[in-house]
Amino acid sequence: MPVVKPKYYFEDFQAGDRFVSPARTIGLAEIGLFAGLSGDYNPIHTDAVFSAESQFGERIAHGVLGLSVLTGLMTRTGVFEAGTIALLGIEQWRFQAPVKAGDTVRVIIDIEETRPTSDGARGVLVRRVSLVNQRDEVCQSGVLPLLMKRRPAGE
Repeated sequence: MPVVKPKYYFEDFQAGDRFVSPARTIGLAEIGLFAGLSGDYNPIHTDAVFSAESQFGERIAHGVLGLSVLTGLMTRTGVFEAGTIALLGIEQWRFQAPVKAGDTVRVIIDIEETRPTSDGARGVLVRRVSLVNQRDEVCQSGVLPLLMKRRPAGE
C-alpha cells in the first residue's frame, strides 16, 4: 500500500486561514446508532414522547455525537489528515444549541495560531472550530490544537 504524502504541512498554515467542511445531515438513525454505540439512552435522545414535552420539543443528538461528526467532517476537508501527528486536546468546548434530527451541519475551522515545537521538528496549529447548522446557528465550538508534521528538507 502506498504511503499518503501530506498535501499540507505545518508551514502551509498561517493565523487567519479559514476552512469550511462539506455538510452532512444528522437523522434519527444516527442518533439511535450513537445511543447504542455509547450506551447513552437518555430519553431526550431516544424517546419521542418524552422529548416532545422537553424544552426542545423533539429528540436531539447527543452532544458528543455532534463533536464526533465534527471531527469526521474536518477530515473531509482533505487539509489535516495526512499531516496530522496527534490531536492535543479539546479546549474551551461549548454546547451552544442542540443538533436536531434533520439538521444539516458543517464545520468552520479558523487557524488562530501556528507555533513550532520546542525541538523545531513539528508544529502546533491552534484551530478554533464551530459546528454550524443550516440556519447558520453555532451548535458547538471550541479549540482543537493539532500537532502537525513539518515539511521535510528539500520539499
